[in-house]
Amino acid sequence: MGFKCGIVGLPNVGKSTLFNALTASKNAEAANFPFCTIDPNIGIVDVIDKRLDQLAKLSSSKKKIYTNITFVDIAGLVKGASKGEGLGNKFLSHIRQVDAIIHLVRCFDSEKITHVNSKISPAEDLETIKTEIILADLDVIQKKLEKGKKKLLSEKDIKILEEKLKQLEFGEEATINDISDEKLLSSIGLLSIKPKIIVCNVDEENLSKGNNFTKEVLNKYPNEKIINICADIEDQLSGLDKDEKETFMKDIGLNKTGINKLIKEGYDLLKLDTFFTSGPEESRAWTIKKNTKAPKAAGVIHTDFEKNFIRAEAVTCEDFIKYGSAEKCKENGKLRIEGKDYIVKDGDVLYFRVNP
Repeated sequence: MGFKCGIVGLPNVGKSTLFNALTASKNAEAANFPFCTIDPNIGIVDVIDKRLDQLAKLSSSKKKIYTNITFVDIAGLVKGASKGEGLGNKFLSHIRQVDAIIHLVRCFDSEKITHVNSKISPAEDLETIKTEIILADLDVIQKKLEKGKKKLLSEKDIKILEEKLKQLEFGEEATINDISDEKLLSSIGLLSIKPKIIVCNVDEENLSKGNNFTKEVLNKYPNEKIINICADIEDQLSGLDKDEKETFMKDIGLNKTGINKLIKEGYDLLKLDTFFTSGPEESRAWTIKKNTKAPKAAGVIHTDFEKNFIRAEAVTCEDFIKYGSAEKCKENGKLRIEGKDYIVKDGDVLYFRVNP
């Protein structure tokens, strides 16, 4: 299980440039006019993990398989998208298919690149996106609560939808209170409940400290996950080999690439963990939701593993690397036998015993 992030924003804020950089490709056409991206571009990116590199080396694995993240470059949104303006209908259908939303906003000046609203105001851009998402959600709930369809809903579901309708009418995004909320609201495709990261696209000069535009975003959205990225730098980095990349990053004082920042924030946002399997044939990283029990984690490898689960043999990644193998961990009392109620932890190296 990887996860899928949709890159959204107004036209000409740098979505396609960022997408090309993150996926080390030139799949998305980047040009200086609105609606350059009509159909979503999709790129699958390996999540490089040094822990897996070490495990594969210690196990002399023939194959090394990283987990991955999918980026979707979605068409630029404009005011009126909820009513079908611009490419609004396509935008809304594509955004419903992602796990998390990357709100990319322009936080740099440039006479060469036009802005759809003729002035740069990232906070206003975010309000435009938020408003269109809220209007689209209002439409979805109102249709669900129409007289004929209402008969198909339980009293509990009607109460939840009416509560969310009030939130949306006040200009607030719908909130999830419990599992019932999440199940219902996800099933009808509400957009405002999707986890989000705000990405400020800045120029190289303001990457480390930010600027007035990024301060505007921070002041307006103090409770949101916000990171600064320079799409142009990421684009340059994507064309370099490992040594060149390290030298370039050192020269400009960059500790982490934009993709590493996004992956870390994405994992936190979606409450994801990584566990590993490692042996001579293959070392592999697997993504699961936090607080996943061992049988469910086994099911990520193969559905039959969950049904036929007996137990899990577990060591921490740190112990595996320290002692060099699961066998050595066992000799030093670091290998644990875990049952069906064991909650898998980030960095666990697991071997599952299952009935044939």
